[in-house]
Amino acid sequence: MICLTLAHKTIDECVSDVRMNRQYIDLCELRVDFLCDKDRERAYLFPSLVDVPVILTVRRKEDGGAYSASEKRRKELLLRCLDGDFAYVDIESDIKKGDVEEKAKQKGVKIIRSLHDFSGVPSDIYSKIYNLSQKGGIAKVCLYLNSFSDVLTLFRIQEELKGVEKIVIGMGPYGVCTRILYHFLGSILTFASSNEAAPGQLSAAELKRIYRADKINDRTAIYGIIGNPVSHSFSPVIHNQGFKTINYNAVYVPFLVDNIRAFFSLAETLKIRGFSVTIPFKNEVLSFLGNVTREVKQIGSCNTVVRVPGMWKGINTDYYGFIAPVLPEIESSRIKSALVIGAGGASKAIVWALRNYGVKVIILNRTLERAEDLARMNFCQYDSLDNISKYSKTVDLIVQTTPSGMVPYEDENPAEGYVFSGNEIAYDIVYKPKMTKFLIEAEKAGCTLKFGSQMLIEQGKLQFEAFTGYHYPQSIILDEE
Repeated sequence: MICLTLAHKTIDECVSDVRMNRQYIDLCELRVDFLCDKDRERAYLFPSLVDVPVILTVRRKEDGGAYSASEKRRKELLLRCLDGDFAYVDIESDIKKGDVEEKAKQKGVKIIRSLHDFSGVPSDIYSKIYNLSQKGGIAKVCLYLNSFSDVLTLFRIQEELKGVEKIVIGMGPYGVCTRILYHFLGSILTFASSNEAAPGQLSAAELKRIYRADKINDRTAIYGIIGNPVSHSFSPVIHNQGFKTINYNAVYVPFLVDNIRAFFSLAETLKIRGFSVTIPFKNEVLSFLGNVTREVKQIGSCNTVVRVPGMWKGINTDYYGFIAPVLPEIESSRIKSALVIGAGGASKAIVWALRNYGVKVIILNRTLERAEDLARMNFCQYDSLDNISKYSKTVDLIVQTTPSGMVPYEDENPAEGYVFSGNEIAYDIVYKPKMTKFLIEAEKAGCTLKFGSQMLIEQGKLQFEAFTGYHYPQSIILDEE
């Protein structure tokens, strides 16, 4: 089930939110603690105003809520609200049995016993969930995840506590994957909101339309993308639309990762079939692979990993994704020389692709040793990025391959000091935002622009083939915006 959390000041706003999201949700949670005083008094009426089951919640400030009055007044408010036709009531784990629980039982309202921890995952989390369940009702834990190791701990809850009716939520950026794959946590529902009522919440439309989270079952094949950052990625849209179109029971999920070894442990736990690799793991992933393609060997970078019998196989689709948008200009000799900014994993594929087509390449990087290593592998020139101005107006193509320009580096332009002639083709592999500071300056000078979204879509289609064995559906029109 997908549950919409309603954290608004008025009942009318809450009703409007439910109606706007009705096609995406199965139930909703009324956060009475967010309501203004006047509407708190009439919160008992809310279930009669919507056509979905409603969870009643009055969350204290110490548990991440907005209710700051005394515990006595909070209990009185809960009792008044239970005059309404709520389906569930959320009672914190430290609240002793009393009038609220008694009234809920008399009215047939299911009890959720909740534990919130914004500091991290307790070392005894499995026993805490079990003890909650022994008090009767549905055990619920909402935990802030500080690392990918915390993610791994949550996904092991199901094997430790099979048969326990529970709701398990990982909060924060690391927890996004747990909100999508809640079925594999053994959780009966996941929460969504229109205003991120809790850290890391997605919208109901995202959970339903992009990820089809409520359709995920034990037979669903899991794919994903690993990186840091990864929340900006358009890849889930590309792959999940493709899966849906070919009627493949699969989901593609973003995984924010800080420890690649922990991710490979999760990959075994969840039997992940394949994943995309982005900054900063395109080189680091190589040591975990049992087989790699010729391109990966020559480039020294991997952006796609698939499970094959007994091992993981590494593929590189970046080189084709990059070259496709500029291939006509290379083949017509419009592009004979290129300046490549950066010497990371993506740059390796880009330089290799350009050299394969006979383009003369100069690599500029802040760390000169990395530029030198890449230049030596591909028989091209290199220099410090500090000297970029001396290459002004000397090349046909200038490529920006660093994270500069993307969140949270939107104000950065690594080509600062380069003077465009207006005849260059300017290509930035950052795709969100579409117009980076680098491209804005190039456009002002009259340059032809190439966008990271073009590269992303082309390489993503090849990844889709590697994952599924099928060509990407031609009927899907991907919006490069």
